[in-house]
Amino acid sequence: MKTRGLSAAAAVIVLSTVAGGFVGAHSGASQDRLNDRYEVYTKALAAVEREYVEPIEGSRLVYGSIDGMLRTLDPHSSFLEPKQYERMREQQSGRYYGIGITIVSADGQIIVTLPPFEGSPAYRAGIRRNDVIARVGQPIPGKTPRQIAWEETKGWQTEDVVKRVKGPKGTTVEISIRRPGVDTLIDLTVERDEIQITSVRTAFMIAPGTGYVRMQDFIETTDEELGRALEKLKGLGMQRLMLDLRDNPGGPLDQAIAVSSRFLKRGQMVVQTKGRIANVDHTYRTESQGGYTDIPMIVLTNRNSASASEIVSGAMQDHDRALLVGETTFGKALVQGVYSISQGAGLALTTGRYYTPSQRMIQRPWDGAFDEYLTYSFRDQAEKRDHAAADLKYTDAGRKVYSGGGIEPDHFVPGPVEGFNPSRFSRMLKDRGAFVTFAERFTKEGDQRPAAKSAALHKVAPGWQVTDAMVDEFSEFLASERVRVDQAALKNDVAFIKAMIRFEADIDLFGIEEARRNLSKIDPQLQSALGYFEGASQLLAMKRESR
Repeated sequence: MKTRGLSAAAAVIVLSTVAGGFVGAHSGASQDRLNDRYEVYTKALAAVEREYVEPIEGSRLVYGSIDGMLRTLDPHSSFLEPKQYERMREQQSGRYYGIGITIVSADGQIIVTLPPFEGSPAYRAGIRRNDVIARVGQPIPGKTPRQIAWEETKGWQTEDVVKRVKGPKGTTVEISIRRPGVDTLIDLTVERDEIQITSVRTAFMIAPGTGYVRMQDFIETTDEELGRALEKLKGLGMQRLMLDLRDNPGGPLDQAIAVSSRFLKRGQMVVQTKGRIANVDHTYRTESQGGYTDIPMIVLTNRNSASASEIVSGAMQDHDRALLVGETTFGKALVQGVYSISQGAGLALTTGRYYTPSQRMIQRPWDGAFDEYLTYSFRDQAEKRDHAAADLKYTDAGRKVYSGGGIEPDHFVPGPVEGFNPSRFSRMLKDRGAFVTFAERFTKEGDQRPAAKSAALHKVAPGWQVTDAMVDEFSEFLASERVRVDQAALKNDVAFIKAMIRFEADIDLFGIEEARRNLSKIDPQLQSALGYFEGASQLLAMKRESR
């Protein structure tokens, strides 16, 4: 234990030295103070390892203390353990080799938590959300007939599964899944392939002449994906565009700049960063003429649109390039450097803040414990907020906009959950995954794969609708799950309930684009936004006249 503790302590020293370089602690006196702090820390660490009531791994102590240190700074600076850092880099790169599933370890089981990436090996094999990965195996070399060496996954952590299902492209892995309602395990042979994580998963014509693109996050391939989506829609006759940034948590700054550049003219400012150290201060401008500068445009935002989403939204609004419809964005606009520290670990450290072209500060203030800040997305928004006189800024055309936290839309339309504004009860059902679990009762017509007994009750084809009888069945399902059903909320939210049942079943059976296409037809926030395209056209005309 002592050896591990000293090694971990050294990692802290490396980290602190890097941080010290940021703040310019180069003098002898400053170094002496740092040495004193190291001594306090290492003695505390040694005492805990030596005297605590039970043995504790040194890395756990060190990782926890670094994370605790960073959480005293702001809500977003954080320490990334080696596995977290590797996953983050994988997510940002948008590519890895495996089978394309997202899993979690719960109650000793490995559960698929999200729909497999479309086109991935897992998707082609028919793996669904809530499937349990019961065992993983590999063929035994030289055995005839073919035999599999199985490993039961009970009690495993997610990393135990990940290291077995990842591997070279073209190789295979054997997986047995347990599906609710199916009496026997479902054995699958899945061929590994390159998994391309996408951020633009849906792009289609939402109305005659109107293209729709939903961007779910920003990764290293986002601009490239957006370019392909826009070309596709242009070929389908797109004359105006709705860019949906709802629930988009953001990502790399360079991708936000590249996305904005597609809709702005050469030389226009996208964002400005300001910080404590000189190399953080920078003004980012478009370097070339965008290919879509002259089509009417609506940007959809909500309270969960953050970071890079707010950079794009702010640039579009400040340059009068698009009308923003929806809710005020989250207000997360901190410049963060991600640093590789030591032994595979990483550090996400806030080094500055983002400002829009009109010099609005996007970052929302936080309280000491971050409680109000972190629960913001769950609170009701007001259409109008009070602002200090200093918060008033102006767009290129002289329209009033305000600083002080998030990007306020030009037209406020509430819809915190998939475009709807349901009751607290129905939001709770969504958060607890009730609609996802109920979706197991549906299977598509002609599907020959084993299905849950309950799923056989509802064989559906594209274009199906949720009936009142299905809603009644959903209510009975909730009661069977020991959920105290709020019948009044269920009745008032029936449109939302039906939409979510169909949406989650569509994702599993027909894919995310089909699910999003069907939802868009009844999404109140989106349908309301369609009515503002005349204003978006007038905004463009006003810009032309001012040239």
